[in-house]
Amino acid sequence: MKVIASSLRKGSVVDMDGKLYVVLNAENIHPGKGTPVTQLNMRRISDGVKVSERYRTTEQVEKAFVDERNHTFLYQDGDGFHFMNPENYDQLTATAEVIGDAAPFLQEGMTIQLATHNDVPIAVTLPRTVTLEIVETEPSVKGQTASSSYKPALLSNGVKTTVPPYIAVGTRVVILTEDNSYLERAKD
Repeated sequence: MKVIASSLRKGSVVDMDGKLYVVLNAENIHPGKGTPVTQLNMRRISDGVKVSERYRTTEQVEKAFVDERNHTFLYQDGDGFHFMNPENYDQLTATAEVIGDAAPFLQEGMTIQLATHNDVPIAVTLPRTVTLEIVETEPSVKGQTASSSYKPALLSNGVKTTVPPYIAVGTRVVILTEDNSYLERAKD
């Protein structure tokens, strides 16, 4: 199925010269003069090689048929990351290359969207937010109320982020998975 290059997003799968590529990031560039272009950074699914392509935004690209379904994350071991389809209880194993920078955010029992092509996992889409605990941060300074001042913090999954000054060690916070940024204190 042909689609316009500018409609591709992170996680989309394209077919170029008979090989499948997953889009790592897509950026639409509108120069002051000239034709707008779409810059695609992609990873070849078969061997993990990263490529960068540039298309005019109106060019057609072959989008591969991908089955995207909700799966439940079970566990990680030496073979990879194991997921289960909650509808038929089939289990799939995804490699670390497929999971990429989403790995620290996976939690047992988490529902994610897994994209497969011919029953082979090719991309994972995390929920928009996850709740994690702060394990390390600087102590709060009394009287420091400037809303724009954030301090570094280490989350329970090992990822670094920045949090407001009133957040202390042990506080559960909601994090945006797309850019590891602090959203709010957890309501639980």
